[in-house]
Amino acid sequence: MPGPLLARVRSVIAFCACVAGSTGAWAAHGYAQFGDIKYPPGFSHFEWANPAAPKGGDIELVPPLRIQSFDKYNPFTLKGTSAPGLGGLVFESLLTGTYDEPTTAYGLLAEDVEVAADRLSATFRINPLARFHNGKPVTAADVKHSFDTLVSKQAHPQYRVVLADVSRAVVTGPLTIRYEFKTDSAELPLLVGGLPVFSREWGAGKAFDQVITEAPIASGPYRIGRVSFGRDITYQRDPKYWARNLNVRRGTYNFDRVTYKIYKDNTAQTEGFKAGEFDYIQVFSAKDWARSYIGKKFTSGELIKAELTPKNAADFQAFLINTRREKFSDPRVREALELAFDWEWVNRMVNYSAHVRVRSYFNGSDFEPKGLPGPDELALLEPLRDKLSPKVFTNPVPPPPTTKPPGSLRDNLRRARELLAQAGWTFRDGALRNAKGEPFTVEYLVNDARAEIVAAPYYQALARLGIAAQSRRADFALIQKRLDVFDFDFFTIRIPGSDSPGSELVDRFGSKSAETEGSGNLLGVRDPAVDALLNHVVSATTRPQLVASLRALDRVLTHGFYVVRQYYSAVYRVSYRSGKFEQPAVAPLYYRPEDWVVSTWWRKQQ
Repeated sequence: MPGPLLARVRSVIAFCACVAGSTGAWAAHGYAQFGDIKYPPGFSHFEWANPAAPKGGDIELVPPLRIQSFDKYNPFTLKGTSAPGLGGLVFESLLTGTYDEPTTAYGLLAEDVEVAADRLSATFRINPLARFHNGKPVTAADVKHSFDTLVSKQAHPQYRVVLADVSRAVVTGPLTIRYEFKTDSAELPLLVGGLPVFSREWGAGKAFDQVITEAPIASGPYRIGRVSFGRDITYQRDPKYWARNLNVRRGTYNFDRVTYKIYKDNTAQTEGFKAGEFDYIQVFSAKDWARSYIGKKFTSGELIKAELTPKNAADFQAFLINTRREKFSDPRVREALELAFDWEWVNRMVNYSAHVRVRSYFNGSDFEPKGLPGPDELALLEPLRDKLSPKVFTNPVPPPPTTKPPGSLRDNLRRARELLAQAGWTFRDGALRNAKGEPFTVEYLVNDARAEIVAAPYYQALARLGIAAQSRRADFALIQKRLDVFDFDFFTIRIPGSDSPGSELVDRFGSKSAETEGSGNLLGVRDPAVDALLNHVVSATTRPQLVASLRALDRVLTHGFYVVRQYYSAVYRVSYRSGKFEQPAVAPLYYRPEDWVVSTWWRKQQ
């Protein structure tokens, strides 16, 4: 998926930030986007990590079911599927984030950093202790090589989109590198600080898109160990890991071995967990959680079920509509398609009433717009009035359709039929047709049975409008190829919530990305007003500015009806083997379950 790859640039640091009030002096040990920083210089460890945690043992887990194989060890190119866990365990960046501050970062490969007063450059000084797995030092030349490679045409195109405002990387000394920026965006220093760094020797001079199965030469806490290629992979902890005593790494990555086991079937995966084939799983299906994760082992406590509630912004999940298709180009058609989705029925009958309806692109955060635009939003929207629907100014943000009484699916379909007629689609000769007589059809790409279960009642409602909808089920690798070239009608995606959205939104909604194969703009959004608001997002220098720009962006996108909003879970559902693991006494505030488990838990001492 495009989303996870770009998330790798940001999730390594889990924030977007820059130096607040930089004086131009060295020894800036951390960055805070809006001036707040928790840990002082020389801090011993993050409080959510246990510095006394013993090293040793193993943990076995599974990637999401959409990953049913892998064919490369290079996670930074467009073609193919990389091994699960590779990015976070093997590669490192100049800066790293913390699970208790969503907009702050601290030095990892870089021991300190200087941001120019005009914010048009950032200079990083590399820790002289930093070493690659082959024992050679990490140098500024390696960092520049990594950057130049990632923004080249041989790497995934998302890097070029996100880093478009970075002019160049300049080596200023053996261990110092300066990034120069085209704008004074507050986010850019941390975006470059969060880029993966790898050795110039990786691939032995091959073109980067031909570096496929060569083991990475990186600096992370793990190397690739035992592999059943395409099926399972084990990462072996490096006993000589250069940063094992560094404050930002103390008490983390405690397992000797981290193994990902790949299953192609949900039932086989669930039964494998119960049988002891692996140790930990995150469960995304509310139905499975209620009906499959039960039995003697759960009752006895041998297997633990937990619902975690960190402070993360909520996820976004929806049927994505490919607006490049002529039949989806009219927003009235897209609004009609959303009216046909009976979420209340799906949540009650399929999801055990366990989910929350998606309202916004930024659910559960202060970026979610409410009611009419306030003065701060209007200051951004007024200059774009001639490019926007008047409804953006006069109407509240469109809520998702509901079938709660006194509403009903019948009423929603009646309204949908009116919208379709206004857009030139009428029912005749047994189908909904346009002026050319072409029938309205929808193909939904899926790679698991659960998506089809959710879609089945939706298809029935669409059929009542005269729309013929069907699923096209395929292996995810094939689906990914079609997504990369935008060859689809509908597709469901879940985008993890972010507490600091930024440049990744340019890739997701920017006009340039709409025509860039492999980009995250699956929707095909090409709107100058959206582009203008994205510029405000990435140039925000205060939290209020960021909030206003994201609310305005969300408002415009929601009025555009680019998706059929689905649902999200307010909790993370995880299950693991009891008595095998221990975890720090202090729980983090902002985290993804798998990252937290792999990076901070340890094997219980017998």
